[in-house]
Amino acid sequence: MQISDYIRDIQDFPKEGITFKDITPLLGDKTAFAKAEEILYTLVPELAIDVVVGIEARGFFYGPLLAKRLNAGFVPVRKPNKLPYTTIKKEYDLEYGTDVLEMHSDAIKPGDKVLLHDDVLATGGTAAAVVAMIEELGGEVVQCNFIIELDFLNGRSKLPGKHVAAAITY
Repeated sequence: MQISDYIRDIQDFPKEGITFKDITPLLGDKTAFAKAEEILYTLVPELAIDVVVGIEARGFFYGPLLAKRLNAGFVPVRKPNKLPYTTIKKEYDLEYGTDVLEMHSDAIKPGDKVLLHDDVLATGGTAAAVVAMIEELGGEVVQCNFIIELDFLNGRSKLPGKHVAAAITY
């Protein structure tokens, strides 16, 4: 089974000229869903992880599953005004504009070993913003983990010195 068979392209979404990689067929098939979880887990070397940070919204599908398997906590990173406690925030560039993400100010403790998880690494702006927040709180990002990497967009360049792993590369 190839999990890439369960990724569909949506042309001109969220705006004209963008080809969106849709993971909902992967999520909807129980065998593919489980296979993707296993692949994502095997991408994490034998590291001690304290916290898995998942980025809204698609980082919430596998992030908690990875946290459970790694015996780690899970921290959600959300769009503005979605978290109920004091937050830190970071604005970042997308391939089609800008956005802002927030994290609880007490979500990461100094010295925490962090696995960052999201569905897609595209231009790297989202991941770089979250890495900056994690480091601002004193955490150490030991790996950035993605279902998909769009390597032609060179998102890794915005994560210098970070170990990046992806289940599928386009």
